[in-house]
Amino acid sequence: MPAPPTRGTALRHQLAELRGPDVPPRPLDARALAALAANPGCARRALLDGAGVDKTALASSLGSPSGFGQSQFAFMRGNAFEARVKADGGAELLRLTHGRLGGGPEPVPGESAVPDLSAAGPEGRAARTALALREATGSGGWTLLDHPMLALDVAGTPAFLEPDAVVVHPDGGWTVVEIKSFPMIDGSADAAKVGAAARQAAVYALALERVAERMENPPRVRHHVLLVCPKDFSNFATASAVDVRKQLSVTRRQLARLTRVEDIAASLPEGTTFDVRRPAEELTAAVEAVPATYAPECLAACELAFHCRDRARDEGEVTSLGRSIRGELGGLTTIGEVLSAALGTSGDPDDPAVAALRRAASLRSEALAGAGTVASGGGSAC
Repeated sequence: MPAPPTRGTALRHQLAELRGPDVPPRPLDARALAALAANPGCARRALLDGAGVDKTALASSLGSPSGFGQSQFAFMRGNAFEARVKADGGAELLRLTHGRLGGGPEPVPGESAVPDLSAAGPEGRAARTALALREATGSGGWTLLDHPMLALDVAGTPAFLEPDAVVVHPDGGWTVVEIKSFPMIDGSADAAKVGAAARQAAVYALALERVAERMENPPRVRHHVLLVCPKDFSNFATASAVDVRKQLSVTRRQLARLTRVEDIAASLPEGTTFDVRRPAEELTAAVEAVPATYAPECLAACELAFHCRDRARDEGEVTSLGRSIRGELGGLTTIGEVLSAALGTSGDPDDPAVAALRRAASLRSEALAGAGTVASGGGSAC
């Protein structure tokens, strides 16, 4: 008699049914996790990412294709720059790490360790990475882990993450390395791009902390990550130490707030599927069965943003105007409610949001009346 399925096995089977039984899962990367942490109230994204649904293909099937993603040219340029930085056993990368973060004597080219992290499947690679980190921490030398695999539990499902590199210092400390193809001009780079890289690196640092916690003497995961970019407009590398303590704290808190994927999946109607081969009407019903929390910031981070924006506008949701405006309006959740409160036809006058709206409407009416009077007087003078 076969053994009953475990809780984890049952969940994996349910998620496989949601994306399509013969559809391979799309891996959840650090960029997606950073975006998910920035919008923890969106059950739709949490479920789709947890189930490994290809949101780009899903958006196209829904009739709302997204231009979200990296161009092929930028992808190739980034790979070429990364290969250059890691050449010769990562000598240049380790030199930059020592120069910006220290952590021991200067690395000697050819004497640093670059362990083989190959293994079968993401679970095998994650286990091999954990073993390599443990061995490197006690070696007393420089070690470069090229594309290690880290595991992180997200809303009850494992996510496997692959940073560009992790460096183990002779003093036993661990550093996340992010290699980007955007330029660093005169020692500084575009603030928005650096911020995005910092949020992504914070996810890797959090996953590294989970590995360190399982060791007998947990090593220090450095809160400064190394951001490596082209210097000015050349192909030569330069680097900066980026403090990600704030991003790490926010990511840790927001991921902890995520509703567990199994709880979201349990609330869906029986037979729900996000298999992109299904008819558009069926997919639309499946997507709408999962609550979403849209905000304009989603346009830069989620493949389904256009679809969710259209639905939010159709339903008059205040979130379509931005999270800051939504926060100022309290219990008023639709644009219709806001306009009605401003006109005095509904709403509690003791509610600060309602009172502010009515005051603003009054000031607007006075301004328009004054402008009309000026315009009328000006016409008479002529």
